[in-house]
Amino acid sequence: MTSDAPGWDAIDARLAELYPNVEPKHYGTLHRFALGGPDPLDGISFYSRDEPMPHWHIVGYGMSELYAKESDNPDESGWGFEFTFRVARDTGDAEPPMWAANLLQNLARYVFSSGNWFEPGHHMNANGPIRQEYETALTALAFAEDPELGTIATPHGRVQFLQVVGLTSDEYAAVRQWDTDGVLGLLAERQPLLVTDLDRPSLTDDPAVRAEIETGRARDGSSTGLIVVAGFGWATENDTVRLRFKNVTTATVAQAVRDRLPHGRELLLDGNGTRVVLLGAEVFAIRRPGDGLLEVDLPAEAVAALPDALVPGTHPVPGTSHLIVEVSKD
Repeated sequence: MTSDAPGWDAIDARLAELYPNVEPKHYGTLHRFALGGPDPLDGISFYSRDEPMPHWHIVGYGMSELYAKESDNPDESGWGFEFTFRVARDTGDAEPPMWAANLLQNLARYVFSSGNWFEPGHHMNANGPIRQEYETALTALAFAEDPELGTIATPHGRVQFLQVVGLTSDEYAAVRQWDTDGVLGLLAERQPLLVTDLDRPSLTDDPAVRAEIETGRARDGSSTGLIVVAGFGWATENDTVRLRFKNVTTATVAQAVRDRLPHGRELLLDGNGTRVVLLGAEVFAIRRPGDGLLEVDLPAEAVAALPDALVPGTHPVPGTSHLIVEVSKD
């Protein structure tokens, strides 16, 4: 008998391997009282765990093709992933954390509305506590492959179980200035299976962890190759290029330049579709490959000087010919 939901069945089969003979608490979108009305995810399951620490293992259904193959990509099912989340649980607590379900629904809404998807190593600022009306230091999110569920093949293509992990603002800064995997590796030593505990302190409160992060940053540079810069733009006049910034954004850009270009890593600045790629090179050069993209090769002198040029005013960049930075005060 052919299933009406072969993608859903493939997910359930993988969960049955990890949780044999376990019936999760499952909430579908028809349970409007539970999930707040129609939502992108068709359902969310909660598995109660005691090991290696008490937590809820939460799995979403709806980012992949659960019922029929609709996309043209035969290798991936839908967006190619399903969200998971692990949330610390008080011993004996039988009520699943519905705030976590709402967080996954909001992430799914973002993907469907923006067309921007998530992969392991990605991160985002939540611009506030990840649980509303709860006092927690966790204000950002990172994404990693679920350490137990991994990736599966389904009749509609590959599906990766993508785990959401809560971060503090200090940890988020470390992720941006160094590396998501590096920071999550340090977190996993203290939070097995990357369980999100709303009440935990920041990793960076530990001087030994801060030292490990700084060592990794100095050795590897930053893995964050794209920065969205509000109000950023560029213009050319003959052979002169002007990069224009607002002062409020320049500290982030300056730090990213320091953390990437000296390590041989390029940096993409995106100002609402206006894009510039900065690259370390032996000789200064500019290229316009099209589609509003500008590529700028910067020699070592320019790489060292650019962060200091990101202050209000108009500044030629040493080590280049005809590269000017303009920073407005507003």
